[in-house]
Amino acid sequence: MARISVHAPTRPSVATVAAHPRARRQVLVLAATSAIALAGAAALLPSTARAQGAWPTKPVRIVVPFAPGGTTDILARAMAPELSKAFGQQFIVDNRAGAGGNVGAEIVAKSPGDGYTLLMGTVGTHGINRALYAKLPYDPIKDFVPITMVAAVPNVMVMNADKAKAQGIHNVQDFIRVAKANPGKMNMASSGNGTSIHLAGELFKSMTGTFMLHLPYRGSGPALMDMVAGNADVMFDNLPSSMAQIKAGKLTALAVTSSERSGALPDVPTVEQAGGPTLKGYEASSWFGLLAPAGTPTDIVNRIQQEVAKSLATPAMKERLLAQGAIPGGNTPAEFAKHIDNEHKKWAQVVKTSGAKVD
Repeated sequence: MARISVHAPTRPSVATVAAHPRARRQVLVLAATSAIALAGAAALLPSTARAQGAWPTKPVRIVVPFAPGGTTDILARAMAPELSKAFGQQFIVDNRAGAGGNVGAEIVAKSPGDGYTLLMGTVGTHGINRALYAKLPYDPIKDFVPITMVAAVPNVMVMNADKAKAQGIHNVQDFIRVAKANPGKMNMASSGNGTSIHLAGELFKSMTGTFMLHLPYRGSGPALMDMVAGNADVMFDNLPSSMAQIKAGKLTALAVTSSERSGALPDVPTVEQAGGPTLKGYEASSWFGLLAPAGTPTDIVNRIQQEVAKSLATPAMKERLLAQGAIPGGNTPAEFAKHIDNEHKKWAQVVKTSGAKVD
């Protein structure tokens, strides 16, 4: 039987290739072609695969555009450790208060879109301020990428408990009566010009025909300190930041500003319920959410949203927020962007109706 032998082709040695210019050129061409092909393949990889290995490699800053102690700050500090655990890098809260949230929002708007600077935005910075301020140092739509809503909360109309008792104010109708009898003698604290707390009060004033001197602070925390001290009369604060003082009996909750009662204060009526026909249709709730500078890669935005949503869905976080009167969020970037657009339209009308303006 004939024997069949198969011989592998002999590979030329390096010396042979070096000795033949034509062969050397072929090898160089093949090497270059392979390098180009590999680079092309890498470029076709999903951006998520590339970014996951590259971000984050250093701490991430969450800018809170108000002073410590308010709801914006409370929510940012609730989310920061959760994100730190999820990504293995520190997420640090940086309070930059001023101008109704505009100072902090501008800082983020002008930061690189690299995922290392985020904003805990609010209905003020991204729903109200464009209609309220004659000049805004940032564009709430063009300069940001929405990530997700963290929580929605009603505001609560609160008074210093001792002052309310001394003036015989037990409900919203009592408050309207006393305010009308003493025009300009009562003052109204807020977390700053243009915030939802300010606008909730302005809407109340316009609908009831009352006048109160507005006292803008650099956040809910400082305003609440003066409320408890008796230096301010009334405030339409975000519920989470006032809850502890309400429970302690230092503040009296007259009504919540949402269209429905809050599960955290089920015995407290809405402003509409308590105010009668004069306040029919009154509604002024707040929301808080994470945003990034324009240009931040989509995969980074999606990863942050997914981790926030996971955290907000845990029983511990749900219970923590609901106990403070906050409703957990976690919606997608597209859903959050649509919500922000709707809020612009709504609050522009409120600003127009109330006549509020900040130069």
